[in-house]
Amino acid sequence: MGYRIITDSTADLSPELVADLGVEVIPMEFSLEGKNYFNYPDERELSSKDFYDMLRNEKSATTAQVTAARFEEIFEPFLQAGEDVLYIAFSSGLSGTYESSVMALRALQEKYPDRKMFSVDSLSASMGEGLLVYHAVMRQREGMTIEQLRDWLMENRLHLCHWFTVDDLNHLKRGGRISSATALLGTMLGIKPVLHVDDEGHLINVGKVRGRRQSIAALADNMEKTCVNPQDQTIFISHGDCLEDARTLEEMVKERFHVKRVYINPIGPVIGAHSGPGTVALFFLGTKR
Repeated sequence: MGYRIITDSTADLSPELVADLGVEVIPMEFSLEGKNYFNYPDERELSSKDFYDMLRNEKSATTAQVTAARFEEIFEPFLQAGEDVLYIAFSSGLSGTYESSVMALRALQEKYPDRKMFSVDSLSASMGEGLLVYHAVMRQREGMTIEQLRDWLMENRLHLCHWFTVDDLNHLKRGGRISSATALLGTMLGIKPVLHVDDEGHLINVGKVRGRRQSIAALADNMEKTCVNPQDQTIFISHGDCLEDARTLEEMVKERFHVKRVYINPIGPVIGAHSGPGTVALFFLGTKR
């Protein structure tokens, strides 16, 4: 038997891409106004549009990591069927989910000593994690063994570049990323932060520009600094219910870098609970993060 690539719904992959890649996606849990939901790629329990509309109406959302027991329930059927398992996890810098998966695999290794099972910390979020999964599947199809692919992921995950901007500073304030005073002043002046995910998988504020279009252009500017052979790359863009802004960014990267393949998908509720509506994010392979 072969091996199964598994990830979680924070990868923000579309249902079509999930089906095309043939990966298993673990739905992550979130709560909104006291009601619990699972974040499936097909949005079967709550659409991203409805989720962001509720955030705009100042409804509060919280998220929960997958427990070790839940991971065991998810992984075990594949192992029972004779498949090996490679799990690509949401960044340990943003969640304890990766650690839960490691605990689960330790327990399962004792039950299935002949099976190979690995968990890789993507140190990535949203479609950055999704793009790492995409590249993993491409290499699996090229014939990499599970050990070779695990090593490739470890060697290349810090080349997966993430660049974000947000439209509403209040969500960063609620998450403790910026102070109340910074949020108030920035809102008054039309200041938009530019953020990225660092080498430890944390979301870091690295700059600020004035105006929405300038903040979107700043993402493309940062891509120009580190991107490797963009014309040959597949680029991912995710957004917090602002498709037109995502398409503006798509036009920019296609015009500037002659990118041929771009996938756009909404940011799911697990990431969106912290980044808020109006977030635009760009993901690509580069020389460094």
